[in-house]
Amino acid sequence: MTNNPAVRYLLQAVNLFLFIALIAAFSSGPTVRQLEEGMAVITLAFGHAGEPVRACHKRTPEELAALAPNMRAPMDCPRERSIIKVELLMDGELIHNIVAPPPGAFKDQGVDVYENVTVPEGHHEFTVRMNDDAQTEGFTYSNNYSVNLAPAQLLFIDFSQQKNGFIFN
Repeated sequence: MTNNPAVRYLLQAVNLFLFIALIAAFSSGPTVRQLEEGMAVITLAFGHAGEPVRACHKRTPEELAALAPNMRAPMDCPRERSIIKVELLMDGELIHNIVAPPPGAFKDQGVDVYENVTVPEGHHEFTVRMNDDAQTEGFTYSNNYSVNLAPAQLLFIDFSQQKNGFIFN
């Protein structure tokens, strides 16, 4: 260790110069690309609870009598919800398939879907379809959308039961 103030100031200046040079080097590079050139992103994001797995059942007087007094509800409705099945098609080809069972101890909660798919730019026809009812064959919701995607564009797909299907933004 030196007690000479001139040497200490010189060493401090060298350390400060090295620190600033390091920051300058990392601020101008390396470059990071989040998305390849000529690509766009499709984001499918929504929350939805499927339909009950079966219809409600009206209990007979015999069934009601067999139950404890505090359990004698006239209707027996299941808590369990149906599995959510979603397909995303681009230009008639399946590009993403989701099968989401309902969470929860009684499988009675809604499903949250969040998926990103990278696609090439250009004109595309999208079809999103979903089955949320175990009692129905095929798809209960289906929507089509035609769009010309620019490079790095984000197409957001949401679901609204009140608007009867998928919404493209």
